[in-house]
Amino acid sequence: PPSDGAFAIQVDGAPSPFGSENHWLVRIGLQGQEVKAENRKDATLIFVIDTSGSMGRGNRIELVKRSLNLLVDQLGANDTVGIVEYGELARVVLEPTGADDKIDIAFAIDRLTPHGSTNAEAGLALGYKMAANELESGRITRVILLSDGVANVGRTGPESILRTIRKYVDQGVTLSTIGVGMDNFNDIMMEQLANNGDGNYSYVDTIQEARRVFVENLTGTLQVIAKDAKVQVDFNPDVVSRYRLLGYENRYVADQDFRNDAVDTGEVGANHTVTALYELKLKPGASGMIGTAYLRYQDVDEGFVVELGREFGFDDFTSEFADARPRFQLATIVAEYAEVLRESYWARDGSLESVMAHADRLLETLSSDVDVIEFVRLVKESYYLNAERP
Repeated sequence: PPSDGAFAIQVDGAPSPFGSENHWLVRIGLQGQEVKAENRKDATLIFVIDTSGSMGRGNRIELVKRSLNLLVDQLGANDTVGIVEYGELARVVLEPTGADDKIDIAFAIDRLTPHGSTNAEAGLALGYKMAANELESGRITRVILLSDGVANVGRTGPESILRTIRKYVDQGVTLSTIGVGMDNFNDIMMEQLANNGDGNYSYVDTIQEARRVFVENLTGTLQVIAKDAKVQVDFNPDVVSRYRLLGYENRYVADQDFRNDAVDTGEVGANHTVTALYELKLKPGASGMIGTAYLRYQDVDEGFVVELGREFGFDDFTSEFADARPRFQLATIVAEYAEVLRESYWARDGSLESVMAHADRLLETLSSDVDVIEFVRLVKESYYLNAERP
């Protein structure tokens, strides 16, 4: 974590175990300022709950109820909760109520039942209106949408819905979207709403994931430490012949807009980490500085713009992939897994078998990490399912 300010920038790298000769991977890691739960700002939270018929599928609404109860248990006496539900129409289930009134809140949550079609626009408009009436300087005011993201009544696209609530976003009401369930689920819709609503997006399909979002990461979910955060990496053309960013295709910012502070970009919460992986092809015999990672963001409380820079070179890299930091190796293996699954051009020579071999080796080092254990299980499941195909 940073000793001063909102962020620390870390850089490391190693030869790619999946690429050709002279192909290296670089990890740009941003660690946000740590804020303890007891130091979090007081919050007004307006839950907008999708109670349409699709939320009855796979017991989604019950997962929502359990998730909300987990979150409410973490709130302090000075926090406030309001609840809006929407199916074909939107209605207020609970007017803003002090979080210490847990009986009334629990009763309102328990009454949520799935029915009808899905008018996300109406639900968000009503939720934002309630939140705007509760705006108070020095407090977090957040709308939290829980839905499978499938809207079929009213304006159904994220841009159309955001036009309806844009004025509330400009007033300072932020948005968290929580995707719920599998199968009939609109991931793109939920992510775009969060991006444009100055907030964050999480995905929950089990009570364990709900505990991660609403208990372990609650402060980071609610308290923003940086607005309009942008990262740009400049590579030294004397050392790097080619490069590509893995993923983040929908977060692209034009090079010339990096210092254009009118461009709306992402918000980052307290305690959050942001990781970006680049694949590089280095020039034979190259040495010296490889590049500079820049971070630019707006201070949440004072509004001024901050820009940080971190140069990096071969001293930040290891010469063997197996000697790199375990978390760097994990990020690399996960990225290759994603590239193989989506049949990326860049992974045309890759295979699930190769990913599985590296994941098994890493598990020996990170044997107590439940996320790594789950990842290895998923890789093996994918491998065996693929092997069974005709």
